[in-house]
Amino acid sequence: MVQPETEVVETDVLILGGGMAGCGAAFEAAYWARAKGLKVTIVEKAAIERSGAVAMGLSAINLYLGMRWNQNTPEDFVHYVRQDLMGMSREDLVYDIARHVDSSVHMFEEWGLPIFKNPDGTYKREGRWQIMIHGESYKPIVAEAAKTAVGDGNVYERIFVARLLLDDKDPGRIAGAVGFSVRENKIYVFKARAVIVTAGGATGVFRPHSHGEGLGRIWYAPWNTGSAYSLMIQAGATMTQMEHRLVVARFKDGYGPVGMWFLLFKAVLENAKGENIEQKWASLLKEWEPYGSGKPIPTPLRNHQMMADFRAGGAPFFLRTDTALQRMYQEAANDPKKIREIEADAWEDFLDMTMSQALIWASDNIDPAKTPSEIVLTEPYLMGSHASGTGAWVSGPEDAAPTEYFWGYNRMTTVKGLFAAGDGVGGSAHKFSSGSHVEGRLAGKAAVAYIMDNGAAPSVAQDQVEAIRAELWKPFENYEKGRTASTTDEINPTYLFPKMALHRLQKIMDEYAAGQGSQYITTEAMLQKGLERMKLFKEDLGKLAARDLHDLLRCWEVWDRTWCAEAHMRHLLFRQETRWPGYYYRADYPTLDDKNWKVFVNSRYDAAKGEWALEKTPFLSTIP
Repeated sequence: MVQPETEVVETDVLILGGGMAGCGAAFEAAYWARAKGLKVTIVEKAAIERSGAVAMGLSAINLYLGMRWNQNTPEDFVHYVRQDLMGMSREDLVYDIARHVDSSVHMFEEWGLPIFKNPDGTYKREGRWQIMIHGESYKPIVAEAAKTAVGDGNVYERIFVARLLLDDKDPGRIAGAVGFSVRENKIYVFKARAVIVTAGGATGVFRPHSHGEGLGRIWYAPWNTGSAYSLMIQAGATMTQMEHRLVVARFKDGYGPVGMWFLLFKAVLENAKGENIEQKWASLLKEWEPYGSGKPIPTPLRNHQMMADFRAGGAPFFLRTDTALQRMYQEAANDPKKIREIEADAWEDFLDMTMSQALIWASDNIDPAKTPSEIVLTEPYLMGSHASGTGAWVSGPEDAAPTEYFWGYNRMTTVKGLFAAGDGVGGSAHKFSSGSHVEGRLAGKAAVAYIMDNGAAPSVAQDQVEAIRAELWKPFENYEKGRTASTTDEINPTYLFPKMALHRLQKIMDEYAAGQGSQYITTEAMLQKGLERMKLFKEDLGKLAARDLHDLLRCWEVWDRTWCAEAHMRHLLFRQETRWPGYYYRADYPTLDDKNWKVFVNSRYDAAKGEWALEKTPFLSTIP
């Protein structure tokens, strides 16, 4: 086993993750840092041009208020998010994103992103908050602006960051990060005065619908392994809403987007008997007041209606793409140009976002204009930027946050100098791509202010670096020591490979933590049993083996997912209610309990003691 070379990089602002939030943080931090003579560095485990959830492209920007045309106000958006999250959101953070998000979208257009326009010059919408774009080049356009802002010498790609560094004189203060190259035999030590975590949420924690050769065919990006959460958990940051998760309706097997079909084309969801799901189960919403009577119907309650119909024998479910398109064709019967526009909207939605959906339709001999398309609910994902709000507990903006939610710098976690944005911030759902970008900008500006106020750089103890370095390379050591114990690499009594470990993790979560295989249902006893199995599983993860750098990457991605999984189970166990029916059900606490549980569940992991502490944190509404 060849020992890795170590490269030390000293910077001021260190940004971890090159997705939309990371690009926003880099762009904004560089602007404010330039005048102060500070250095900004961005690190990404892939290539920034095609990293993050927007990698393939998007057909729409899902958050744009249109304040220049008086279409929506920030308060409107806070009301919407509060309703969709069944009453639970950090309203100060949501408001802060809403009042700034249009500026990011306008910059995207200035940088060259094509946005659909109406004849009066307004952006073409597919829903109240969504605007339509030609989005194949969305991420490269945003990435170019970020990379240009920080400068070529400050962009590090193909580096997997596995640990955060803490100040040896003040363990509650950030000092940098450690990662390794996935292309070279090299470890990187980044020393920084402020760190912004903008990495992604977690997929692959739960067993997906697709198996075998289709294992990576999921909805949210398969390379998002939850490092946004695992990095901060291990550093001692307080996390919030880690019990929350996202389950969404998507086209079966292809996981293609359904938003345009519902919002723009007005397609309806029917069961196998031809019954409209929403109409059939409208009365079910009354059990979840006051949120069941609000509009729009919260995302989890729409799922809840599907699950009720499944149990009543209504499955499978179909999105009536055929009737929606035929109706629109009839309405435009004498307008060939309009018909071409309808077809472009329908098919470009997938070519911009989920190309594999078109292949699924072709392989199943489906023409969506003539045949309805099957819809299923996905496995759960942990993320803070869609219709869910997992992530770190962060300080809000000084002018909009309650005193209890503000401790000095916008988007700073409970670890001094450690900031978060995008999937990494809890309680501020529905930010999507544009909201994540603007939240990165907010964190970037605040990080520079923190540095200017807090003087000298933190101190990094070499023994801390060496301990992390040895730990990161241990899977190579495990393989070298054990590889002669059997006649094939894949079957060995002394180690396990990351894919084997991933299957074990997914089995635990699917069966005990309300995965789709258990109909999203769990109980106290199931969660306790799952945590017992998780403890044994973590012991075995010490025997993970790597033959090459790709294996090493996968080993530490399994660890990322495992930290997320344990946090999720502990939060599910702590919250004794079913807050988001349709995302998960606590069968032993099957109802909503606003009296006792309209609170945030916050947690902190103490690495020194190896212990978790969970507590209720009051929910404070800031927007009437």
